[in-house]
Amino acid sequence: MGTNAAVCSHLHFPLQSGSDRVLALMHRGYTAERYLEKVVAARAGIEDLAITTDIIVGYPGETEEDFVRTLEVAAAAEYDSAYTFIFSPREGTEAALMVDQFCDPAEVGDRFERLRVVVERSALAKHMARIGRTETIMVEGPSKRDPEVLTGRTEQNKLVHFHTDRPLRAGTLATALITDASTHFLRGELVEVLSVSRHRTRFAVTAG
Repeated sequence: MGTNAAVCSHLHFPLQSGSDRVLALMHRGYTAERYLEKVVAARAGIEDLAITTDIIVGYPGETEEDFVRTLEVAAAAEYDSAYTFIFSPREGTEAALMVDQFCDPAEVGDRFERLRVVVERSALAKHMARIGRTETIMVEGPSKRDPEVLTGRTEQNKLVHFHTDRPLRAGTLATALITDASTHFLRGELVEVLSVSRHRTRFAVTAG
């Protein structure tokens, strides 16, 4: 990744749990310590790398101690974003048969909210640090909520909403000055169009 200019500086690196005991139950094949070592190595080897992850809350048999370890690892990893899920049994899996170890739904809901606070804290900090920077973005198209606002992705796969007085096709490369940030996206102003997308529109051909 670090030597290939065609690859974005974004690594999706699933954690699933910060508890070694739960990771063993999941047959994940790594420990929390080893996982964090790889996070440190990745950031050291790739400049301005964004790291995202997946975390499951309430895996069968998860204790409060197990969950606290997940909070600790998530805080140490300082993720740019995290996809967090509450465990739900999937037919045909080993975990689905561990019915007697299913966690209390109310307790799982509380844990989920506590985890959300931790991951959103680091996500917001990462985004706030980008205010004032000029980012290269690839235009995706109009915002779903406001068609007068365009959206694009940075080299770290971060979503940017920006204003422009000219139409830009999806795939256009441009630069934008980041002016504001939230947990899930950045806001900016168009600075320069680097290259205009020239992809062709394909028409369906029907045999006569």
